[in-house]
Amino acid sequence: MRLRGGLPDKIPLFPLPGAILLPRMRLPLQIFEPRYLAMLEDVLKTPHRLIGMIQPRPGPEGQPQLARIGGAGRVTAFSETDDGRYMITLTGISRFRLMREVSGFAPYLSGEVSWDDFATDLAGAEEDPDFDREQFLRLLSRYFAAHDMRADWDSLREADDEMLINSLAMLSPFEPEDKQALLEAATLGERRRMLETLMEFALRGGGEEIVQ
Repeated sequence: MRLRGGLPDKIPLFPLPGAILLPRMRLPLQIFEPRYLAMLEDVLKTPHRLIGMIQPRPGPEGQPQLARIGGAGRVTAFSETDDGRYMITLTGISRFRLMREVSGFAPYLSGEVSWDDFATDLAGAEEDPDFDREQFLRLLSRYFAAHDMRADWDSLREADDEMLINSLAMLSPFEPEDKQALLEAATLGERRRMLETLMEFALRGGGEEIVQ
């Protein structure tokens, strides 16, 4: 397996609707299906310990296919439960472009990937120079109230731009296609503006289903 800039050209894929992973963010997962237990066992033997989170979506004639952009994370924590499940944490490293799905002898799917379009993901935390935090938090407060969601407002006020915006992009109950658009946003500022649009749209009654 060749490495480009320390990242492999082929990684195992974990398709999961509504789940995206952005650089430097953490995603907890529960692993229990035999194919993904096998994937985790194989991943832990590699030096990079990477898993590619990617969303499935309907294709032509209803056939499922994978999104072209996903987010790769390194397994940074795992523990086993008494009934054989694993609780793992992925820490986001970089987004990737899926070039080709690869099936082989393993029971799980892998993909040949390119990292070329996402060099900024490896360059350190992003900032949003046009970010009006107080205005954003007022909108967020209205959105959370409408969805009966709670928040640690002190932590939200203290979080840096990237942590605040990317965490909300990952955790908010938007539709999978909206989550995909947030993942693919070229800059942190673009992602923040998209978040604002989605929250405003939801508050007007035209957004995603409310998760209680």
